[in-house]
Amino acid sequence: MQSSLHRSSELAATALLDHYRAVRQATERISAPLSPEDQMVQSMADASPTKWHLAHTTWFFETFILCEQMPGYRPFDEDFRSLYNSYYKQLGSHPNRATRGTFSRPSHERVMQYRRHVDEYMAKLLATDSAAKVAELVTLGLNHEQQHQELIVTDIKHAFYTNPLRPTYAQQIASLGADIAPMNWRSYEGGIVDVGHSGESFAFDNELPRHDVLLRPFGLSSRLVTNAEYLEFMEDGAYRRPELWLSDGWDTILAQQWEAPMYWERANEAEQSRTFTIAGMRAVEATEPVCHVSYYEADAYARWRGARLPLEHEWEIAARAEAIAGNFVDSGRLHPAPARKNETQLFGDVWEWTASPYTAYPGFKPGAGAIGEYNGKFMCNQFVLRGGSCATPQSHLRASYRNFFPPSARWQFMGIRLATDER
Repeated sequence: MQSSLHRSSELAATALLDHYRAVRQATERISAPLSPEDQMVQSMADASPTKWHLAHTTWFFETFILCEQMPGYRPFDEDFRSLYNSYYKQLGSHPNRATRGTFSRPSHERVMQYRRHVDEYMAKLLATDSAAKVAELVTLGLNHEQQHQELIVTDIKHAFYTNPLRPTYAQQIASLGADIAPMNWRSYEGGIVDVGHSGESFAFDNELPRHDVLLRPFGLSSRLVTNAEYLEFMEDGAYRRPELWLSDGWDTILAQQWEAPMYWERANEAEQSRTFTIAGMRAVEATEPVCHVSYYEADAYARWRGARLPLEHEWEIAARAEAIAGNFVDSGRLHPAPARKNETQLFGDVWEWTASPYTAYPGFKPGAGAIGEYNGKFMCNQFVLRGGSCATPQSHLRASYRNFFPPSARWQFMGIRLATDER
């Protein structure tokens, strides 16, 4: 019996190390098309340089695991403890987020040496009896790194868009045709339902605890809102009609002079709209899901259509019945794709804004120590998004996953699904 348990523990440790290596290698594949110069660009305060993402994800494993759980471990560079700390106040000082693009040193080569060093010692740690003890933290670190994989894509897209030369990350994005299924409504009974993560697989703390909520009967649109449908909203003068907008949204579009989704360009009303993609400028394709819209724009569009945005728990109940399938970073497309016939698009393509503010679930308690700062401290002034995007790893998602951003955010792949009360 003891031998069997030992063998089981060895297999679990081997699987964890394999998973660790796969995630770390995926990060480097995503960053590989970028030069060292590309990797230090920071085009706005909300974004970070690729080089910083590579270092910070490594800092997580060194700070929370190696320094705490591996006797005799010596940090690669003592200065990195503060330099690559993102926002963990209990761990001491850290640079202002907006200054990350000014760090020409350490070099890209030095950051990659840092990754090799930490990977080497993580492999040693996971080969010891401590593997089971650190497994939960390692899994959190890997899911944290997958979040940063998505950010590498969205942050460099914004950086390349701000460059007058409009450089590209990828060579091309295939056009997938003009046919699309009509938008229909799918009905759900509602009632008292349990929501939040269940089971023994990984979940972030903000998905817990599982609890009951009361939902009225509702309907969800059978697919995402397309570029063509959003263009009708624009052509109806929506960006000049205050009655469609939340007060703060109206103030925002006036202050930011928004007239279209982020990355859309049109020289005049007679010209077809074009949009910036990871492969450069291309015509806006009518059947693709509209993306790079804020919560304010999503809410205004829903109101214009005589509908509303889903509550996050409505979305979750619908998603439980669907396979986690769709257009993710794994496909390499890095751009939303049109819905196929009878496809709900509940996962992938674009993160879907919900009408739910990002707050704690009843009974939520952040973890002890600095790791408890991961999610809980951001539960203010943000809205929940669901479903993942074309830049999200497929293995990273589940029906209970909660993403969150301020209502004015647009640089992520953010789109719209409509909801309605019982029809």
